[in-house]
Order: sequence, then structure tokens, then C-alpha cells
Amino acid sequence: MSEADRTGQDGNGHVINDVIHDGINEVADKVTGLGRDIGEYIKQQRSSAKISLRQLSKLAGVSNPYLSQIERGLRKPSAEILQQIAKGLRISAEALYVQAGILDLPQGGPVVDAVRADATLTERQKQVLLDVYESFRRENATTTASEPDIKE
Repeated sequence: MSEADRTGQDGNGHVINDVIHDGINEVADKVTGLGRDIGEYIKQQRSSAKISLRQLSKLAGVSNPYLSQIERGLRKPSAEILQQIAKGLRISAEALYVQAGILDLPQGGPVVDAVRADATLTERQKQVLLDVYESFRRENATTTASEPDIKE
């Protein structure tokens, strides 16, 4: 057994355990950040809806202390709990999943991006606008596809 094998170094003299440890810490920091971010987002949405913590806990079917821990970033809720919270806030579960890092932000384009970026709209209003927009796009795509090509 070589000296490098006993000390946990790779062939370049780097300590492998430190590299692994740093990688684990980086992932842990990202997960902690996500928990804090989703908690802040839920608290912001709750405040915008003028719902107390106790009211949301009843609406979502989640205990008051657990919801408080989520908002403070101490707990990371499952997708199922996020869905219940979204229902209580009357926003799309997708919005919470994106904030929690469970889903990637859907691709859109300038109109979709503008709607999502508008801080004056609630999540529910944004979702309704995007649903209407998408229905118009689908309708126009169907209409365009069924029109014959006109040759000049």
C-alpha cells in the first residue's frame, strides 16, 4: 500500500476526503437554501393573500408549528405538503414546486416571462392569464394548420 493510499490522497496529492466533504457541504447548503427560499416564498404568498399562519395551516391541513418551521426554513416540505399549501393559498402547486426546486421553470417566451415576472399579479392571476394565453395559441395553431397553402 502506497503512502497516497494510506493518507486518502489521489495521484495528484489532493486529499480525497476533503473534496468529498466539500461537495457534500455544497449540496447541503443548496438544499438548506431551497428550504429557506420556499419558506420565504410561502410566507410572502400568505401575506399577499392576507391569511394568517393559523388560517393557512387549517386550509392546508398542516399543523401550525410545522408550517411555521417551513416558513422559517427549518423544514423542507414534501411535494404532497406543498400541494396542500398551494391549495390553501389558492395558487398553483407548480409555482411552489418550481420555488422548491422540484420542477424546472417552464420555458415560455417573452409573454410568459413578462407575466411570471409581474410582481403586481398574484400567482392565481398569473396562472389564469397563462392558461388563457396558451388556449389562444393552441386554437391559432389548429386554425393555421387547417388552412390551405395559398400559392401566388
